[in-house]
Amino acid sequence: MTKKIRVTILEDHQSIIDGYLFRLSKIPEIEVVSTLLFGDDLEPTLEKIPTDVLLLDVNVPTSSDNRNPYPILYLIPKLLDLYPKLALLVISMYAERSLICAIMEAGASGYILKDDQTVIRDLGNVVVSIAHGGIHFSQKAHQLFLKNQTRKNTELLTIRQMEALSLCAAYPDYPTDELARKMSVTNSTFRNLLSGAYVRLGVHNRTAAIAKGRQLGIITPFELPAQGAFDPFLERVAAPGQSPQGAAHPDVPDEQAESHPIFPAQPDTCAAIDQHNS
Repeated sequence: MTKKIRVTILEDHQSIIDGYLFRLSKIPEIEVVSTLLFGDDLEPTLEKIPTDVLLLDVNVPTSSDNRNPYPILYLIPKLLDLYPKLALLVISMYAERSLICAIMEAGASGYILKDDQTVIRDLGNVVVSIAHGGIHFSQKAHQLFLKNQTRKNTELLTIRQMEALSLCAAYPDYPTDELARKMSVTNSTFRNLLSGAYVRLGVHNRTAAIAKGRQLGIITPFELPAQGAFDPFLERVAAPGQSPQGAAHPDVPDEQAESHPIFPAQPDTCAAIDQHNS
């Protein structure tokens, strides 16, 4: 039996909760285990009810007696340290660049705008993607976040993002909390490094980021096989006593060499990111 993706929803409008429940009910592997109206109920609920994905609004009252918004930027890193495998997806009406960037830097796995009907209609599949380590943005939120990332650094990835991605490539089956310990950072910081790398690379998950990083030469590629063994850069394997025939290795200057589809020429990375559509 397939393990259910357990979802908790923090949202102070019941009609919106009902809409989420309707969308999520279309995906059999999703189970909504709790719905909450106040921020103060979140931590006690997560202690009692195991949750894989948390859907939350940014403007939920702290309690019935305190109508001030709960401290989301304080809670996200705290929750990720307590529950390293928890994924958080923010669904909000606020399309403010500074807020989006702060929430993502705190360790959230995505930011969706409530008026993005295309994404909301596909909420179930978005949750499945988030649960398996992906990230997701509404297009407008993605553009705002990417603009901030570009301003911060003109390089494709920061040094720390490349470090995080190289750890993912070396230990592909490790969860983020174990990788964070290897990097000597908190789980929320490591997840923020990964989500920033995903956005800059124009991908949605760890596997795609590793593949793109190898393609662009950002992280170390697989070791090439010894001569005479199967080489993906060659059109066929050499027979005993014969020299390998076919296309030359792309690192060797040769007017006859042909580019191989496994490692095509590097694309215009800026254009690739600009064309990315969440």
